[in-house]
Amino acid sequence: MKWQVQEAKARFSEFLDATLKKGPQIVTRRGVETAVLVPIEEWKRVQSGAPTTLKDWLLAPKPPFEVEVPERGKSRRRPTVEFE
Repeated sequence: MKWQVQEAKARFSEFLDATLKKGPQIVTRRGVETAVLVPIEEWKRVQSGAPTTLKDWLLAPKPPFEVEVPERGKSRRRPTVEFE
């Protein structure tokens, strides 16, 4: 969600609650995105040196989430077509 700076200042408690419940909140000034308020856990994760490139992320010792890969089904071959 985006908040104008005046609105964020006037309703800071609500702004903070939205960050904690819904994640990062963007602050705009004169229609231009200028800042983001993020939950402290996310800030610490970013500051701790979490992988920043796709390569680092893929090679990290523990992925941030589990990906379930469905089992492959039995594939059928296409019928052979004879040409004259």
